[in-house]
Amino acid sequence: MLFMLAFLMMMSEQPVPPVQASSTAFYVATYIDVQVNSTNEGMALIKQYRDATRAEKGNSGTDFVQETGRPSRFVIVEFWKDQASFEAHEKAAHTAQFRSKLKAIHNSPYDQRIHQGLAVDSRPWSVGRGAVSVVTHVDVPPQRKDETEVLLKRLAEGSRKDDGNLRYDIFQQTAPRTNHFTVFAVWKDRNAFDAHEGKPHTRQFREALVPMLGAPYDERLYTSQ
Repeated sequence: MLFMLAFLMMMSEQPVPPVQASSTAFYVATYIDVQVNSTNEGMALIKQYRDATRAEKGNSGTDFVQETGRPSRFVIVEFWKDQASFEAHEKAAHTAQFRSKLKAIHNSPYDQRIHQGLAVDSRPWSVGRGAVSVVTHVDVPPQRKDETEVLLKRLAEGSRKDDGNLRYDIFQQTAPRTNHFTVFAVWKDRNAFDAHEGKPHTRQFREALVPMLGAPYDERLYTSQ
């Protein structure tokens, strides 16, 4: 008994190993909603943030898009080499300054969603100015996550072959929100997007997905900046 007590005491004194940072690439989508009369100021702040972020070590690409018909709403998309690069960015002075200035003109809180890649496009990261971007949030119950992953991967494969597609990515939010996904697509123009909407693989995906949704299928069109 004394031996067991001594052993347990020794074990309790052992240092807890640190949590290892993930070496997997991180993908961040941030939704920004500013006051309508502050749209130009908001865009200027986002451009400054984009340019500073692109210059950071470990950043593989940063761009932002502006919602069609609601120009005071934006989405910033960031690609990070790994978790360490992303965490360093979060502590950067320019990041804190950007969020502080943005808070003074926002309509809604800063909505940052952190992901890992589920089906990342192999084409070089580039979002041309004026292209049509589509950002879709997909939310399913946790027990339907695996089925949804299969459907989304299949959708990405088919969509990349559509005429006018420049990029098609599927991102999956990090734990514990792994049943939430972001679909990020870039099209040459509105005609290319509209043609994609009528493709058999697009309709088949939605027919299979809708019965599983935990929230409405949230698809929004944006203009690349």
